[in-house]
Amino acid sequence: MGIEIERLDVREDADEWNRYVERADRTHPLYRAESLALQAEDTNTTVHPLVGFKGQEVVGLFPVFEFRKGPVTGAFSPAPYSWACYLGPVTCNLEKLKRRKMDRRTKAFLEESLAWVEANLSPMYAKFESVRIGDVRPFVWNGYEVEPKYTYVVDLGDDLDHLLDTFSGDARSNVRSADDFEGVYVIEEGSIDDIDRIVEQVRSRYASQGQSFHLSAGFVRSLYEELPRGSVRPYVCRVNGDFQGGILVLESDSTRYRWQGGVKPDADVDLPVNDLLDWQVMRDGLETGLERYDLVGAGVPSINRYKAKFNPRLETHYTVTSGAFGLDVLIDRYRKRK
Repeated sequence: MGIEIERLDVREDADEWNRYVERADRTHPLYRAESLALQAEDTNTTVHPLVGFKGQEVVGLFPVFEFRKGPVTGAFSPAPYSWACYLGPVTCNLEKLKRRKMDRRTKAFLEESLAWVEANLSPMYAKFESVRIGDVRPFVWNGYEVEPKYTYVVDLGDDLDHLLDTFSGDARSNVRSADDFEGVYVIEEGSIDDIDRIVEQVRSRYASQGQSFHLSAGFVRSLYEELPRGSVRPYVCRVNGDFQGGILVLESDSTRYRWQGGVKPDADVDLPVNDLLDWQVMRDGLETGLERYDLVGAGVPSINRYKAKFNPRLETHYTVTSGAFGLDVLIDRYRKRK
């Protein structure tokens, strides 16, 4: 018996899909049905939540977003220019299998998923970002180009002092010297209203570098309201009561993700704002039993130097593309006009 691909409905089958998400490997809140529906609405795409079955057992999930505009068709995961991180295919219920059988099922699931995409969507262009399945050869065999990407991950451990001791001297000093500013600043998990401040600060930073930034505060606010409590956490730093910086954190059952934020503060404050924000996020995660802090990206040298202060390890994922060159630029222009 082979792998069968079934398309669920993101609204009508939301509970069923979310049960699978909770059992799958390396998923996070943006995989949930609520998030997929919001991404589709925000990007004017149609989401196809694909489930791979081996008999009655689920072996994999693959949320695919269909984009259509005139003659242009595309298949994406995540949705184009949604600024969601780490979607693409994931596996389920394979951890107890022997390596050979696990690999065989993973390959079969990917092969059948790509066949479904081709038969039902016939995309002129496809882009699957941050694929974290180890064996990506089925993509290559089906004519896709595969490019490695990287992220930094901090293993939180179970002891705060030990975690801090692994940081660079600069980071340790910044965290410990913050006691000198006691009463001047506060680092805290903020409210839904702080989402707007964080998003607009990031947007301003991108604009100053001549780059576009499509993520809307309204989309993030909707995620905050519709996803389970604690899935989206806006951490903020206030100095003398004024907002200076923040980080939007996504949280799964084992990992916190440094999704957006952590940019250079707008004001010139004599305080290591981002070091303290990241430390608070890690400290709270460790104290609640989480295992990892994913810094979401390790591809920009100037930013890497900052992230490397926290003694992270490097992890690899992949960007997978296929189709006509230049269609991604056309879609980008369409998104800018929305």
